[in-house]
Amino acid sequence: MATALVLAGMAVLLETFGGDDRVRQCRMVCDIAARWFGMLPASAVPASATPPAPGASWEVPSPARGRRFGNAHPLPQTIGVRIMLLTAGTRGDVEPFAALARLATARGHDVRLAVPDDSGVDLSGVDAASLELQFGRLLPASSTPWSLLRHLRREVHPAMRRMLAAAVRETVAFTPDVVVHHPLILSAPMVAGALGVPRVLVEFSPVATPSAEFTAPGGPTATRDLGEYNRSTYAVPRAAARLFDRDVARAAAQLPGGLDPLPRAPSAATLMAASPALLPRPRDWPERVHLTGAWNDLAAAASIDPAIAGFMSGGDYVVATFGSMAAGNALSRGRAVIEAARANGLRVLLLTGWGGLEVPFGMVGADVLAVRAAPLDAVLPGATLAIHHGGAGTSHAVARAGVPSVVVPFTADQPFWAVRMHQRGIAARPIPAGRLTAATLAAAIAHARSMRPRAQRVGSAMREERGLDAALRVLEGL
Repeated sequence: MATALVLAGMAVLLETFGGDDRVRQCRMVCDIAARWFGMLPASAVPASATPPAPGASWEVPSPARGRRFGNAHPLPQTIGVRIMLLTAGTRGDVEPFAALARLATARGHDVRLAVPDDSGVDLSGVDAASLELQFGRLLPASSTPWSLLRHLRREVHPAMRRMLAAAVRETVAFTPDVVVHHPLILSAPMVAGALGVPRVLVEFSPVATPSAEFTAPGGPTATRDLGEYNRSTYAVPRAAARLFDRDVARAAAQLPGGLDPLPRAPSAATLMAASPALLPRPRDWPERVHLTGAWNDLAAAASIDPAIAGFMSGGDYVVATFGSMAAGNALSRGRAVIEAARANGLRVLLLTGWGGLEVPFGMVGADVLAVRAAPLDAVLPGATLAIHHGGAGTSHAVARAGVPSVVVPFTADQPFWAVRMHQRGIAARPIPAGRLTAATLAAAIAHARSMRPRAQRVGSAMREERGLDAALRVLEGL
C-alpha cells in the first residue's frame, strides 16, 4: 500500500513542478527512488534492534431511507447494517477485507466489497465490485530514475484517478450505513461525508496513526528511533495523500445531484489489523484506534495441491516468498535462497509470486519445488523457517504459524515489520534486498533456527487472537 501511495505522490509532484526543469525532477526522483525501491543503506537496520535476552518475557498484549446529508449519523443499533468495504493493494490488502466481508455477511449484515481486479484472492461468497484497477501495473519493473518517471506518469497517476472515481461510484450505488476503507482509498472520506454516514479507517501498518514511540512505516526512517521527532515523520504520508486532493475532487463528479463533498472529517474509528504480539499498543494512540489483532478467516479450509503436499512430507523445508516484489534479479535471488538452504541441509518450497523469485537453470532438483502460490496457513506450520519480504500480511502469517523468519525487506513498510520481528526474537537480523547473498542468507538461516522456541510461543499467543470478531464488534457498536 505505502509503495503505491508514494509512487502516485511522486507522479503528482512531477506534474506539479511542470515546465522543463528536468534537472530538479531527475534529482528528486533519484533521491526518492534510492530510499523507496530496495536501495536501503546498511543503517536501515540499526544495531540497536536486538531481540530480548533469552528467557525474557513480553506482553502479548439497510438502504438509506430519508437520510440527511452532511453530518454523519451513528450506525443503527440493529442487525442488518449495510457495510461498504473498499480496499486496494496486493493479496495482503485484499484477503483480510474478504474475510471481514464473509464474517459480517454470516452475521446478518449486508456487505459489498470493492477491490482491484488482479488480487488473486478467492472472493466466492462475497458481493464484490471492481475498482477498475490492475494493481500489479502500479509496481515498477525497474528502479532507474527515467523508467520510474515514465511509469509514474503513464501508469500510476491515471490508475489512481480511475480507482478513486470507481470507489465513489460503487459506494453511492450501494447506499451504505458505514464506509470501511483502506488508507489508499483517498476518496472514501469524501463520499462518506457526502452521504452522511460514518467512515472507519483500516490499517495493516500504522502509517496514518502517529505515535511518538516509533517513526512512520515506509521510507528511509522506518527502522530508526528519532526520539522527539518520531511523530513528525507521519507528515510524509499525510502530505502524499493531500497531493491527490484534485483527483478526489474530480471523483466527486460521481456523486448524485444535490450532494456536495464536505471537508475531510476524522474517521469514527480506526481498525488497526495488527497483532499486539508484534506491535504492542503505543501509549499515545487515541481511544478510537482499536488494535484488533490480524484478520484471519478461521473457518476457511485451504486445500493444498497434491504435489505440494507430497513435497512437504519429504523432509525439513523452508518456505521462501517475496510476494509481489518483482523488481530486480529474480534468478539471482532464487540462487541465493536455494544455495543458502542447501548449506543448512534444508529443502526449498519456492513461492514465485509476481515474479520475485525464479529457479536458475541447473539448480532444479528433488529438494526444490517452485510454484506461483500456495496458502501460507497450510504450508507454513510444517516448515523449519520462512524467508520472506516482510509485508504486513506475510509477517503475521509466518509469526502466527510459530515459524522463525529471515526477512529480506525491499521497500515501504517491510523494514518496519522486519525490525519488529527481530526485536521480538522470532527473526534473524534483516537482510536488505540489495545486500542478499547466499553467504549472508545461510548465516541468517542458521541463526533463525535457534529462535524456534520463542517463535512457537509467539505463534501460540497469536492463534488465540480473534481479530475479525474484534473488528466487527467495533463496527456494530458505532
